[in-house]
Amino acid sequence: MYFVATVLAILSGLFYAASHNEIGSLGVKMCQYGSSFCANPLLVLVGAGLAAVWGAFVSVR
Repeated sequence: MYFVATVLAILSGLFYAASHNEIGSLGVKMCQYGSSFCANPLLVLVGAGLAAVWGAFVSVR
């Protein structure tokens, strides 16, 4: 789950950069397919936080 949380955190940053037109044509494609995430990348970041909390909750040591 920590891997998923890390990937979602990175995607949140990419969606943020795409919404501010900082990554060129890749950002245009990202916002074309994931327009709701470009409008509000905080949703993806919240998902990353929830995945990290869930990973900590179910981890066995």
